[in-house]
Amino acid sequence: MQDEFNDPLWRQIISGAQMLFVAFGALVLMPLITGLDPNVALFTAGLGTLLFQIVTRRQVPVFLASSFAFITPIILAKDQFGLAATMGGVMAAGFVYTFLGFAVKLKGTGFIDRLLPPVVIGPVIISIGLAMAPIAAHMAMGHAEDGTELIHYQTAMMISMPALLTTLIVAVFGKGIFRLVPIIAGVLVGFAMAFYFGVVDTAKIAAAPWFALPHFTAPEFNWQAILFIVPVALAPAIEHIGGVIAVGSVTGRDYLKKPGLHRTLFGDGLATTAAGLLGGPPNTTYAEVTGAVMLTKNYNPKIMTWAAIFAISLAFIGKFGALLQSIPIPVMGGILCLLFGSIAAVGMNTLIRHQVDLSEARNLVIVSVTLVFGIGGVLIGTGMGPEDFGLKGIALCAIVAIALNLLLPGNDSWKNKKGDEPI
Repeated sequence: MQDEFNDPLWRQIISGAQMLFVAFGALVLMPLITGLDPNVALFTAGLGTLLFQIVTRRQVPVFLASSFAFITPIILAKDQFGLAATMGGVMAAGFVYTFLGFAVKLKGTGFIDRLLPPVVIGPVIISIGLAMAPIAAHMAMGHAEDGTELIHYQTAMMISMPALLTTLIVAVFGKGIFRLVPIIAGVLVGFAMAFYFGVVDTAKIAAAPWFALPHFTAPEFNWQAILFIVPVALAPAIEHIGGVIAVGSVTGRDYLKKPGLHRTLFGDGLATTAAGLLGGPPNTTYAEVTGAVMLTKNYNPKIMTWAAIFAISLAFIGKFGALLQSIPIPVMGGILCLLFGSIAAVGMNTLIRHQVDLSEARNLVIVSVTLVFGIGGVLIGTGMGPEDFGLKGIALCAIVAIALNLLLPGNDSWKNKKGDEPI
């Protein structure tokens, strides 16, 4: 393995470009869905990866970029509180990771097992995926969220379904590095179909400058927006731990001990906080990049430095951002039919893998109430206006799941487990 760390510079640069290529589809798709600037997302992904490397002393070969777990709350929070307040919530979500990192340093991992066991995380992740399913369907059919037709139904379906089919085929039948880029393949085919049907706005691409500063947005701190977004950070925090364990199993190193889970959580939190400060989406470790590390057997963390540099460089190409923003909604809608379902499947797999017994009344209550609160639109409070207090959706179901888990009897299986000592 040590030989991998002595790669010539040219190989590190090529490997870094390849890692960004693998991460690129999901990286830019998330801001396009939520209405954020993809160039800002590229910049904050690169910056976040560099900050993560500084905190972890460049020991972990991971790339940080846009987290799909935050799609639902960002879309809803933008509509209700505005972009600046939403970014304040994103910064607060980064503080959650930072707090967890300090808590792990002081207390070990046992408290995480108690606070966020699979019976809590599973249904919350399922809710994150399924809550957005209607939006994916509307986009695939060429409709706005309120049902307004933006692109003729038949044309939209002729665009969205080939995009979805391509994504499915590449994900299932792709070989080697191509299996890791199904989103890019789907976008390319969908965009080609959209261009054929004449629904691509090329005027904006032509008018955009070649080089331009990304449209950074300063945050504002609104306690309602913060309360709306922060609970969602708990699910990606568990995803982060799983990602660190996964890349450790690939490289043969225990990153939970060195550099330590507290450092990786702090690095992820710092990256997400920096993203919110500039108007970018929250960051998370990318499983696609871990897969590429496993496939190429290049474990050198320096390649992620180059991937970050390439991401930051692309952020300043104005025409590139205009090209991304010109992708019609049916292209994204077709791919999202798979992605949102995949997020829900991850939640179901969490329950299955940890053998959560739903015949037990305690577990059944937690999962059932969490799903209905998360997907059904239950509102607790006086409303969601500027002067009102209210919780709904993912924020509500995450808080309810945690509260039920802590209050209902039987939450003591986390005790006396290995790893409960400080890391």
